[in-house]
Amino acid sequence: MSWSSPPLTAEDIPTEAEELHGELERMLPNVPIASLLVEMDRHTGFLDCFTHAGGKQARSPQLKRNLIACLIGLSMNLGLHGMASSCGIPYDVQWYIREESLREANICLVNYYQQLPMTAMFGSGTLSSSDGQQFPTRGKSITARHLNKYFISQGISTSTHVSDQHSTFGTKVIVATHREAHYVLDEILGNATDRARHGHARRHPGQLRPVRLRRQAALAPHPRPGQDHPVSNGPKADCEERFPKAGPLLTKKANHSRQVRLSFLG
Repeated sequence: MSWSSPPLTAEDIPTEAEELHGELERMLPNVPIASLLVEMDRHTGFLDCFTHAGGKQARSPQLKRNLIACLIGLSMNLGLHGMASSCGIPYDVQWYIREESLREANICLVNYYQQLPMTAMFGSGTLSSSDGQQFPTRGKSITARHLNKYFISQGISTSTHVSDQHSTFGTKVIVATHREAHYVLDEILGNATDRARHGHARRHPGQLRPVRLRRQAALAPHPRPGQDHPVSNGPKADCEERFPKAGPLLTKKANHSRQVRLSFLG
């Protein structure tokens, strides 16, 4: 079963919606990114997840400030060396920032986000989706590969996993020439957040079949919003019995806009 997604026509935004958008923007003023990280650490303590790789227990009063500076430098592609040169932070802070500590800090933030009352409005948190992103690299890397479709020189791919609550709970750097489907289950089965994943969506659900672990992992395949795949792979009668109201929509051809609405219904 398949369908084609017709192009959508542009819709005029009502004046009331524009006014509401402006009102909401005024309620959320722009703040410096450093202030935002300080506030998030006050609520979650995520900076405590950055432990010393050598087991050092003592933490200087300036450590959190230095960690925030390094995180900003990494997110802006400035790097640890560039940030250290620009603001004078010591180089020993690199002992605290590594893949394991970054993962622990991200888990801490995701768990806090999942407990917020507003988060439940987006979904249950048990459905996830993943996709690959390609990034060019400079210098030597054992993971980078030549791929003319995406890079002038060499680059890598990152497989990013996002829940239906819009939280990024897993990211894995992979070789750009490898099939992304072979790495999908790594972050799902290795998910260390407080919310288990029971369904997963890919651009092409069938790409999970070569892994031969979808059935053993008890994962239900789901389409991503806007992709041309059937919403339900089971018998039509079973789906309509389980979902009396949504069943007819889940078992017939749907256009892009309807599928997007269904994704927000969870």
